Amino acid sequence: MRRMIKALVFDAYGTLYDVHSVKEACDSLFPEKGEAISAEWRKKQLEYFFQRQMMGRYRPFDKVTRDALRYACKAEGAKLTKENEDMLMEAYLELELFEEVRDVLGKLSDKQRVVFSNGSENMIGPLVSGSRIADDIDMVISADEIKQYKPAAAAYAHALDRLGIERNEVLFMSSNSWDIMGAASFGFHTAWINRGREQPETLDIQPDRAYTDLNGILEWI
Repeated sequence: MRRMIKALVFDAYGTLYDVHSVKEACDSLFPEKGEAISAEWRKKQLEYFFQRQMMGRYRPFDKVTRDALRYACKAEGAKLTKENEDMLMEAYLELELFEEVRDVLGKLSDKQRVVFSNGSENMIGPLVSGSRIADDIDMVISADEIKQYKPAAAAYAHALDRLGIERNEVLFMSSNSWDIMGAASFGFHTAWINRGREQPETLDIQPDRAYTDLNGILEWI
């Protein structure tokens, strides 16, 4: 199985980049509310794009993220000005990498290294190109190119088309269990990066492997 893998495909948010690193920016604007705003922001971001996917009412991820931010601030009683809103959205383009990411990617140079994200191109592109792993990523694929969010099968099919290989030649990694279930259902090999040490899902679809960080995937090479 390991010999067949040609492309290592990584989700971005929560897998390579810590979405909750925005809490410092939130705290700078709304003292003592940063952690709560960050948590609600991410929760609503996920809810909104899932709902839009189900309803067939696609909206780019940057718009969904902005809508979620507005909700989170209202929920936490934080008055959000246009200037503050833009500042926090800018912080999403500068998310911190998880500690081991750069080192692990550097050891995978014999494979095609790809980021595949629900993030719209104006979000995921600047995030990757502006981070320390820019030279370690060979391709960035956005679900916005097809306007179908993961975990829809059409999103993974689009990524496979961009890669130009067979689905059993892909190892897909995500910290989001819903993303892993979608990729596994589509036929990718999968590694769940279970950073939060969450309870495994009880669905009839399971990842090939589960690790607590990216170091575990080194066994695939």
